[in-house]
Amino acid sequence: MSQELRNTAEAARFLRVSQASIRRWSDAGLLPSHRVGRRRERRFEQSDLVEFLNRTEKQAVPAPALAIHVGGLPIPVPGHVATFYSSDAGRMRLTVPFLVEGLRSGQPCFLVATDEVLDGYMEAIRSHNGLDLNRAVADGQFSAVGFDGATVHRAVSHWEGKFADILSHGPALIRHVGEMACVRRMFPSEAEMLRFEQAYDVMCRRFPVAAICQYDAREFDGLAMLSVLKAHPDLFERRLATFLN
Repeated sequence: MSQELRNTAEAARFLRVSQASIRRWSDAGLLPSHRVGRRRERRFEQSDLVEFLNRTEKQAVPAPALAIHVGGLPIPVPGHVATFYSSDAGRMRLTVPFLVEGLRSGQPCFLVATDEVLDGYMEAIRSHNGLDLNRAVADGQFSAVGFDGATVHRAVSHWEGKFADILSHGPALIRHVGEMACVRRMFPSEAEMLRFEQAYDVMCRRFPVAAICQYDAREFDGLAMLSVLKAHPDLFERRLATFLN
């Protein structure tokens, strides 16, 4: 094999990720590859791997030009912010307009919520005139997602696969909202969920994703909130009061 080309396993070792990640990025067109031999195996040029690594470290992911705003403030794409609320009304103030704007723009939207929280979101979104939520669900534009016994690895792999699959069909700006009190119940412990937040912040930088993690101040203590702030560095350059509800 030419020294300029690496196979999937070698590319994974070079980028310090799993082989599944390499295949997803290749399928999504994020990482250029060549197909060789009868089995059409993937091969990667060293220069492409270096460029991809540099692009990831600089958090430079191609994204549509449309600006994404939360509460009137622009957020980066890729971007991963946290919001904090202390009432049921506060829960909906930022995220429902965020999701509605995405649905009106034809962008894929994900919501992680369960039970009465999910029901409240569905009712609030349906109340907007001219928006056919049932059609968006049927077309796969809007997805309500849940996990059962999630781990950091499983959850990160799930979202990485979802985002790569979307991009394999063409450029898209992806919106993602997680109701973290619901998400916490999907993990074996709060500590595992908070580790996932840190891992997600690294992973999502490779995709044109605008993500909002919603924290109910009635459900999390001060130590957890400190960990949350550390896992959302995009908050530090913005007016924090915007994200308090």
